[in-house]
Amino acid sequence: MSIDDSMSTRVAQLRARIDAACARAGRPAGSVTLLPVSKTFGPDAVREAAALGFTRFGENKTQEIRQKIDALADLPVQWVMIGHLQTNKAKDAARDASEVQSLDRLELAHALQRRLHTEGRDIDVLVQIKTSSEPSKHGLPPEEAADFLRTVVRECPALHVKGLMTLAVQSEDSQAVRNCFRALRELRDRLKDAAIEGVELDRLSMGMSGDFEIAIEEGATEVRIGSAIFGARHYS
Repeated sequence: MSIDDSMSTRVAQLRARIDAACARAGRPAGSVTLLPVSKTFGPDAVREAAALGFTRFGENKTQEIRQKIDALADLPVQWVMIGHLQTNKAKDAARDASEVQSLDRLELAHALQRRLHTEGRDIDVLVQIKTSSEPSKHGLPPEEAADFLRTVVRECPALHVKGLMTLAVQSEDSQAVRNCFRALRELRDRLKDAAIEGVELDRLSMGMSGDFEIAIEEGATEVRIGSAIFGARHYS
């Protein structure tokens, strides 16, 4: 089997699992977007995925986005920042990313606003919420979300809030994982009820290769998938 066939097969199997999870949740097929996470994979892997129809790719580091932009300048693809974004890297994200899914503090929002104003750009953002107690996980505390959203709308007009993102606890306990995703959906519902002007909360980015089916059952509108598309990662 060629590399292309291998990725094609993985993507087909993945889409079938996504559709099955949607069916279990009583949701229509096609209601969940698949975001390939290309972090640590080289330009050739991105080219392969682009040939299968993907146009958006998730990355964890701004420097890796820049390297791939340079290597793949001929491809009409967009780069989504999904990793923790240091404030001093806001200038790079404002220049190169089409979207930031890991907005989790006002310092970062203001840094992005300043750089986007300089670039003459607006971008979509998702607010990352901490639904796990793990110290390694980043995210805004849920109880601060409403005030945070109001401040972003008021002070950062170049940032268009489209939804929420989270990372579930890393655990073999599927109920603990499910609780993280459910907490994000319930928070989104409460925030929608608050009717914060200038904020759209239609998108819930949650679920990765190991837990995306649970995320879909709990309301994910986008899943971030790396190894199930590209294969095992090899970290240097």
